[in-house]
Amino acid sequence: MESAAKRFFSLPYFAVIGASQDQSKFGYKIFAWYHVHSLPVTPINPGRPSISVPSKTYDTIPSVSALPHPTETGLSLVTPPAVTRQVLKDAKAVGITAVFLQPGTFGDEELKFAKDNFESAVGGFEDGTVGGEGWCVLVDGENALRAAGREIVRQKL
Repeated sequence: MESAAKRFFSLPYFAVIGASQDQSKFGYKIFAWYHVHSLPVTPINPGRPSISVPSKTYDTIPSVSALPHPTETGLSLVTPPAVTRQVLKDAKAVGITAVFLQPGTFGDEELKFAKDNFESAVGGFEDGTVGGEGWCVLVDGENALRAAGREIVRQKL
């Protein structure tokens, strides 16, 4: 799993499907993490035209099929398992090669599909995570960034 996380964070672009404007939700927290770490991130939310953090407003896109560089984009999922299933199929169809399934976004079937269909699929409880909830960008992201050789550059939320 550590090597999958390293490959995920080696990509030049990132997207968060399930990005939210609600600061109490993980869709906001995960999206904000990418922003704070100065990573090029696109929020995916079909119900909102934009997502804002205090220092910037990002235009949203409605689906993975609208990503400008899908084959170069790591996709973080913050969706319920039933939605995750379809998102993974859509991601595969547009050529996404790396996905990060946040805790609570998948069951055994979705995790197996991700591992079988993507070059890099991060999720679950395999060795390497430092958190008790399984692999999570908020907990494991900085270690994976370092493993990918990326400098951690923080900016204001």
